[in-house]
Amino acid sequence: MDNKTIFPSQIVFEQTEDHLHITFTTPFVSLSSAVFNGGFQDVNHLLNLKVPKKYCHHDTPANSLNNYCRQHQWKGLAVGMMTAASMKSLRIRQARVENIDILILVTAGLSNPRRAGDYAECRTLSTRSVTHDTINIILISTASFTSAAMVEAVMIITEAKAAALQTLNIKSPISNQLATGTGTDSVILATQKTAKLCIEFCGKHTLMGELIGQLVIEAVRDSIQWDRENNNYD
Repeated sequence: MDNKTIFPSQIVFEQTEDHLHITFTTPFVSLSSAVFNGGFQDVNHLLNLKVPKKYCHHDTPANSLNNYCRQHQWKGLAVGMMTAASMKSLRIRQARVENIDILILVTAGLSNPRRAGDYAECRTLSTRSVTHDTINIILISTASFTSAAMVEAVMIITEAKAAALQTLNIKSPISNQLATGTGTDSVILATQKTAKLCIEFCGKHTLMGELIGQLVIEAVRDSIQWDRENNNYD
């Protein structure tokens, strides 16, 4: 965890070699692409789970994450992601504006950079993707967001991730063009369910959109730089 990170009282954070775990002490709602309880959810826990690079799915990812939560006796609904990236790649960026907290948490690995539209290894619509190093992004805000603003925030997160990869000149080995992510990225957005301030708009003309974009670019860039330095990726 970054030394200067101060989590608001609604958030309890835990980092180990195996996972990042967040507990919410007040009601939060999430929108995510997570393999475990993705979509819109009333959420109590967020989990980013480290798995081996050659992880074999003896069970579905969702069942594996569910069992992991049960083993740790985390009560309530959890939203979970997997990654082969090191938990040491975690980078956190935060801002506080008008008594609202915004936190970005990123873990990153670059074993499978891809550009949107690249030729896919999975050639049927029902094929389940495998777990690789990946860029997992969590955004938490103590403001409440409308559903539309949450979708807009995910758009900003995705554009900011692509911008960070562009700045680092990371290319897809498939197309040899600038990568826009990895083949297995995931994102979670969690916002306070009831708050004095409700965000209705989150585009690039708004302060919230600007802050999310800046924080994501910084966190993704720094996390990837750690991964490149420690794993010797080109």
